[in-house]
Amino acid sequence: MNNDAITNEELEKSNKIINSIFDYYSKRIVGQDNLKKALLMALMANGHVLLESVPGLAKTTAAKVLTNAVDGNFSRIQCTPDLLPSDIIGTQIFNYSNNKFETKIGPIYANFVLLDEINRSSAKTQSATLEAMQEKQITIDGHIYKLPEIFTVIATQNPIEQEGTYILAEAQLDRFLLKEIVNYPTASQEVEILNRLENKVFEESEAVSSLEDLKYLQDLTEKVYLDESIKKYISQIILATRAPLGYIGKELSEYINLGSSTRGSIAFMQCAKALALINGRGHVIPEDIKELKYSVLRHRISLNFSAIADNVTVEQIIDAIFGAVPTP
Repeated sequence: MNNDAITNEELEKSNKIINSIFDYYSKRIVGQDNLKKALLMALMANGHVLLESVPGLAKTTAAKVLTNAVDGNFSRIQCTPDLLPSDIIGTQIFNYSNNKFETKIGPIYANFVLLDEINRSSAKTQSATLEAMQEKQITIDGHIYKLPEIFTVIATQNPIEQEGTYILAEAQLDRFLLKEIVNYPTASQEVEILNRLENKVFEESEAVSSLEDLKYLQDLTEKVYLDESIKKYISQIILATRAPLGYIGKELSEYINLGSSTRGSIAFMQCAKALALINGRGHVIPEDIKELKYSVLRHRISLNFSAIADNVTVEQIIDAIFGAVPTP
């Protein structure tokens, strides 16, 4: 662990980079501030993000805009039921000119990989991304190929109740640092979108930052101070998801089928550090943890069928847990 305190000069530099990326985003995306923050947090924490909403709410556009802002390599994979693992990670192709097999790396090899509508692909294809997301490498015919140092998967999915979708496995969900719900724009935002389209505001322009700047933010995020009391606060929250009876009572605890793994604790720590830096601080405060509660836990707490029948949402469970765990 790096115990060096973040200097004012480092904070000023990070603020300049973050603000330039946010300004670039806001000029091209109307609203969706939570999405903007979630995407940058995932990049700064060197993790992956899952976005859920109905089609047509600029999830793909937002991912592309953020990539353009830092001049990264972007790859988009449209997930369909007939998509194969080799279509993502690559395969060996026989070259008739030299009678040899040659490795063709798939579109997963990029700085920013958009898995569009990931829950429309089969479980076998979904699992093909696990090694890349966790180990930052892919294996083709027994050979390991390292992915770029800056590597983030941005996956989008339609709500499960839509036809033709496959539920993501818990192991797959847990590897996403954050899960963000993208909502419809307001009426005034809808008008602004139309105005910007007319004025061609959404056209691409030069990057305002670089991958080196993003690496700087990642390194600085690791230096953000996290007090021992907040680490205990995080651990108590995660414990409450696993043993909820002692925190939120029998009525609500019976709705929980599975609590969060240790990846939930790690996600809180990494994202809280990134959020603190976004807010111009070199240290984490309890409010950072509270702001992240839905994004970190909504895909890590599994509810049973009784919750669905009684219209109990995972957000209600999360609110109850945070209400029961004392704030440091």
